[in-house]
Amino acid sequence: MRSRIFFKLLAAFVLVIAGTTVTIDFLVRRAWEGSLRQEIERNLNQKTVLFAHRVDTDRTHSLQDIAAQEGQTAGARATIIDPTGKVLADSEAEASLMENHARRKEFIAALQGTLGSDERRSHTLGIPFLYVAAPVSGGAVRLAYPLSDVEAATQRVSRTLLVSSALAFLIAMLIAGIAAQYSARRLRRIVAFADRIAAGDLSARIAETSADEIGQVAAALDKTARMLEESFAALQTSQRQLETLLNSMQDAVIAVGRDGRVQWANRGMDRLVPHRTRLHAPIIETVRDPDFLTAVRGANDGMRVTSARAVSIIPGRTFDVTAAPMPGGGAVAVLRDLTETERVEKTRRDFIANVSHELRTPLTSIQGYTETLLDSAPESNHAREFLEIIRKNATRMSRLTEDLLTLARVESGEQPFDIQPVAPRELLEEAAQSFREIARNQGIDFLVENSAQTLVSADREAIHQVFSNLIDNALKYGGTGCRIVLGARPRERDVEFFVRDSGPGIPFEHLSRLFERFYRVDKARSRESGGTGLGLAIAKHIVLAHGGTIRAESELNHGSTFLFTLPIVHAA
Repeated sequence: MRSRIFFKLLAAFVLVIAGTTVTIDFLVRRAWEGSLRQEIERNLNQKTVLFAHRVDTDRTHSLQDIAAQEGQTAGARATIIDPTGKVLADSEAEASLMENHARRKEFIAALQGTLGSDERRSHTLGIPFLYVAAPVSGGAVRLAYPLSDVEAATQRVSRTLLVSSALAFLIAMLIAGIAAQYSARRLRRIVAFADRIAAGDLSARIAETSADEIGQVAAALDKTARMLEESFAALQTSQRQLETLLNSMQDAVIAVGRDGRVQWANRGMDRLVPHRTRLHAPIIETVRDPDFLTAVRGANDGMRVTSARAVSIIPGRTFDVTAAPMPGGGAVAVLRDLTETERVEKTRRDFIANVSHELRTPLTSIQGYTETLLDSAPESNHAREFLEIIRKNATRMSRLTEDLLTLARVESGEQPFDIQPVAPRELLEEAAQSFREIARNQGIDFLVENSAQTLVSADREAIHQVFSNLIDNALKYGGTGCRIVLGARPRERDVEFFVRDSGPGIPFEHLSRLFERFYRVDKARSRESGGTGLGLAIAKHIVLAHGGTIRAESELNHGSTFLFTLPIVHAA
């Protein structure tokens, strides 16, 4: 950290200070030198004008004396020149030995009546001079100021500036070093704080009272760490609550990652397997049931809820498996033990079947003897009325026992089905043929709509019973003048059949329970019509045994539609 932050900051300070020092030194020296030259030139111009005025007005002194006096007074070399460029007098050299000045720039300008100036090295003395010439009657006068003094002064100023810049540079370097060390030390504290946070120490804090940018960064990081600690504590609390909740469940729960390894399991899962669940181990090492593994794989790969029934996890026990995908990949599976439920359900079915079977013989005897008595009873006898009631109720009980036996056989899988490829048109025509005459007698329109040409897998007799139950309900509840439509329409994997009526409809709250045993929407009317309340339940289990689904759609005063599906032949 020291080699990176401290030296980088120090190098930046050095570059800035060095650049600033060089810039200031260059600009100050140039500005001072330019100002000095301007001052010298201005003074020399004034003195040259005075020199010219004296030459024009002084008649008591010779030109040589005037040149000598003016040169001494001005601190410069004084020269008097005639119009041809010949030197008449000079304060520092023999005039007769000096070369002609007719081509000098300042002399040419003076002959033109203006103040002329030029800067060059003197051929006579060999040093640089600033020449200023002014016109006089009969020629021109000139003052020459040696610039060697200016160069010497400039060198002294440059040395002074250099020493001052070096001293300022050293002081600035010291201050920069202190500032860099201070900044580096603050940054090291921030880095150490960040390292503690990265290592999981969310209780770490950084004390920074400065309001500059580094202080603002430290304050932001400190606030972030505080929020992280609070969020992590809330997350841990939520996780503990969730674990407590899942561990209190009787159902087994197991979470599997995207790679097929166990991430978590509740106590119910630990009790279920022979050995405790091994975390981070492949799921197949914990549960080897193929149906369970297929459900988990389907949820993981297909990102959809998958259900299955597992029978080989524990011998003699059946589990309902529901696997759902997790947002980050993987799946969570819930195993519900259905062993006791299925045992109770089988006991119930066996009881109903046995009771129904036992009731068939006495009910048949009651019906037979009642009909015999009716044949011999006089028409006006009150006993005939009672016998008719007995026969009617015996018949109803006989139908009820037959429906219970049928439902028990279908529900338990004991009912054999002769499933063959059948055209939907044939199933519809058979159902319509059985009820067309009854519908005509009741004043009901009976129509068939078929757009399905694909063969379906079905048992003709069983599906005919489904249609019979659905059409019988439509006839009972549709009422005179309604319309009943039988139809079939193709779908992607199956064919959907429907029975639609234009009756009064069914309230929405009853739709979800229509296929339950003995459930009636209008109980009084159902009893009057002689229904057992098992027709829709029988239809449901027959359709489910074919691998289809059944449902009802209805709206009050807009009729009802019962729909069921049968798989097409190639799908089956």
